Amino acid sequence: MHDLRSMIGRLKETGRLMIGIPCYDTYVAHRLENHPDQPVMTYEEFFRERQDKRYGVGGGGMNRCC
Repeated sequence: MHDLRSMIGRLKETGRLMIGIPCYDTYVAHRLENHPDQPVMTYEEFFRERQDKRYGVGGGGMNRCC
């Protein structure tokens, strides 16, 4: 059962990465390890920031691979 949950979690993460949404848990772990003196965005802030960056909100144009 644990293996199935792990596989489903990895599939979800892969899907999010494919549409440009990095893993929030990875972001939090990175911030706590490398920037412990700086605040960590909430999931909602993180999601919005990633979407804005992907679609070029605030200048800079659209960020895409093709």
